Amino acid sequence: MKKILTCLLAVLGLSSACGQQPSKDAGNATATNSSYEVDTFKTKSGKPVRFYALMHASIRIVYDGKEIEIDPVNKLGNKTIDYTAMPKAEYLLVTHEHGDHFNQEVLRLLTGEQTRLVTNKRCADMYGSGEVMANGDVLKIADDLTVEAVPAYNTSEGRQQFHPKGRDNGYILTIEGLRVYIAGDTEDIPEMASIKDIDVAFLPCNQPYTMTTDQLVRAARMVKPKVLFPYHYGQTDVSGIAAQLKSDGIEVRVRHYE
Repeated sequence: MKKILTCLLAVLGLSSACGQQPSKDAGNATATNSSYEVDTFKTKSGKPVRFYALMHASIRIVYDGKEIEIDPVNKLGNKTIDYTAMPKAEYLLVTHEHGDHFNQEVLRLLTGEQTRLVTNKRCADMYGSGEVMANGDVLKIADDLTVEAVPAYNTSEGRQQFHPKGRDNGYILTIEGLRVYIAGDTEDIPEMASIKDIDVAFLPCNQPYTMTTDQLVRAARMVKPKVLFPYHYGQTDVSGIAAQLKSDGIEVRVRHYE
C-alpha cells in the first residue's frame, strides 16, 4: 500500500518533501514544496532572509514574516509562476516597464491592504499608483528595511534605446544590515564602482539587453559582493563565471533565473 501511495504521489507531481522548511544552511539551495530553489542568508541579529528563485528577474524574498516581491511576472515563454499560491506582499519593487519585469495583473493580485509598491515614475504612471523613486533616492520603508534606487541603463552603441539612462532603477535593499543589490536591466556602468559593502548581488546577463558574461565579470569586480547570483540570463551560458571570479573571492551561485 505504501508503495502504491508513493507512486500515486509521484504521478500527481508531489513528494514527501511537501511542506518542508528551507534549510538554514546559508551555503545551500534547497527545494521547497513549489520546487523553487531557496538560498538563506542571515541578518546581523541572525534572522533568516530567504530568496526564492522564481524565474528570470522575478525574486521572492521572505524576511521576518514579510513578503517582498521583486519584478513579479507570472509568465515568460513556457514557464509560469502561480502567484495565487503565495501570500500578499508587504512590499512590491518594480525596476522598469518591460513585460519581463512589470505585470499589472500580478501586482494587483499580490496587493493587500498594507502593500507598498515602489517603482520608477514610468511604471507608476502606467499602473496609476506607486511610490516613485528616481536614481539616487533613498526610502526607509520600515525600521529594518531601507531601499536605495540606483542607476540601471545601457551604454553600448546600438543598445541605449533598450534602457536609457535615468529612466529605470536598480535597487539596494538593506534588511537589518544585510545589503542586497538587485541591478535590474543594466550594463557594467561606472556608477557600480560606488556601490559598497554588498552581501548579495543579482546581476543580469543577457546580450543585447543587459550584459555579456565578460561585462558581468567586470561588474562583479566593481561591486565586490560576497555572493553573486547571475540572473535574467535567458539562454546565455553563465557556467564559466564562477571560475573567472574565484580569485576575487566572490562566491557565484547559479540558480534557475533563465
